[in-house]
Amino acid sequence: MNTLLGFGSFGGQEMLIIFVIVLLLFGAKKLPELARGVGKSMGEFKKARKDFETDIKG
Repeated sequence: MNTLLGFGSFGGQEMLIIFVIVLLLFGAKKLPELARGVGKSMGEFKKARKDFETDIKG
Protein backbone atom coordinates (compact mmCIF):
# COMPACT_ATOMS: atom_id res chain seq x y z
CA MET A 1 0.00 0.00 0.00
CA ASN A 2 1.85 3.07 -1.28
CA THR A 3 -0.25 5.87 0.10
CA LEU A 4 0.76 8.94 2.00
CA LEU A 5 -1.98 10.40 4.18
CA GLY A 6 -4.59 8.96 1.83
CA PHE A 7 -3.37 10.94 -1.21
CA GLY A 8 -2.07 7.97 -3.21
CA SER A 9 1.40 7.26 -4.49
CA PHE A 10 3.86 9.89 -5.64
CA GLY A 11 4.95 9.92 -9.28
CA GLY A 12 7.72 11.76 -11.04
CA GLN A 13 5.76 14.98 -11.53
CA GLU A 14 4.74 15.19 -7.89
CA MET A 15 8.31 14.62 -6.72
CA LEU A 16 9.54 17.34 -9.10
CA ILE A 17 6.96 19.81 -7.77
CA ILE A 18 7.94 19.01 -4.17
CA PHE A 19 11.63 19.47 -5.04
CA VAL A 20 10.94 22.87 -6.64
CA ILE A 21 8.93 23.99 -3.60
CA VAL A 22 11.71 22.90 -1.22
CA LEU A 23 14.26 24.68 -3.44
CA LEU A 24 12.23 27.88 -3.30
CA LEU A 25 11.73 27.67 0.47
CA PHE A 26 15.28 26.83 1.51
CA GLY A 27 17.39 28.05 -1.39
CA ALA A 28 20.13 26.27 -3.29
CA LYS A 29 22.77 26.85 -0.61
CA LYS A 30 20.76 25.18 2.15
CA LEU A 31 19.73 22.05 0.21
CA PRO A 32 23.00 20.09 0.61
CA GLU A 33 23.06 20.91 4.32
CA LEU A 34 19.43 19.84 4.68
CA ALA A 35 20.03 16.61 2.74
CA ARG A 36 23.10 15.83 4.84
CA GLY A 37 21.08 16.27 8.03
CA VAL A 38 18.30 14.02 6.75
CA GLY A 39 20.84 11.39 5.73
CA LYS A 40 22.53 11.43 9.13
CA SER A 41 19.23 11.14 10.94
CA MET A 42 18.15 8.22 8.73
CA GLY A 43 21.45 6.47 9.46
CA GLU A 44 21.03 6.97 13.20
CA PHE A 45 17.46 5.67 13.01
CA LYS A 46 18.53 2.54 11.13
CA LYS A 47 21.35 1.93 13.60
CA ALA A 48 19.02 2.32 16.58
CA ARG A 49 16.47 -0.01 14.98
CA LYS A 50 19.15 -2.62 14.32
CA ASP A 51 20.45 -2.36 17.90
CA PHE A 52 16.92 -2.69 19.25
CA GLU A 53 16.25 -5.77 17.12
CA THR A 54 19.46 -7.46 18.29
CA ASP A 55 18.60 -6.70 21.91
CA ILE A 56 15.13 -8.20 21.50
CA LYS A 57 16.42 -11.36 19.78
CA GLY A 58 18.80 -12.12 22.49
